[in-house]
Amino acid sequence: MRILVVCGAGASSTFVAQRVRRAGLERGLDCSASAGTALSLPNDLDAADIVLVGPHLASELDGIRSAAATHGVVVALLPDDVFADVTGTRTLDLVEEALRVRQPADTI
Repeated sequence: MRILVVCGAGASSTFVAQRVRRAGLERGLDCSASAGTALSLPNDLDAADIVLVGPHLASELDGIRSAAATHGVVVALLPDDVFADVTGTRTLDLVEEALRVRQPADTI
């Protein structure tokens, strides 16, 4: 599973990506997680199965959904308290649920 975490500048998404990647490894999952920005999203979608959108980008969600839909990529809006998930396990649970349901460009 290839996870792309998107935020405004790439800083906060880096922390989330590192945490969710570590949680995936601890669960024995074959996964990667990378950070990106809303601006880099068109270039990053080919390398993603799911896009996690930072809560501060909720106003851009429709555009992100549209871009992701053309690539068959699932989109999930992260909760406001995502940065409190220091182990990444809750975020990984969100990823697994979104991919299980597998509705491209749909927010959970």
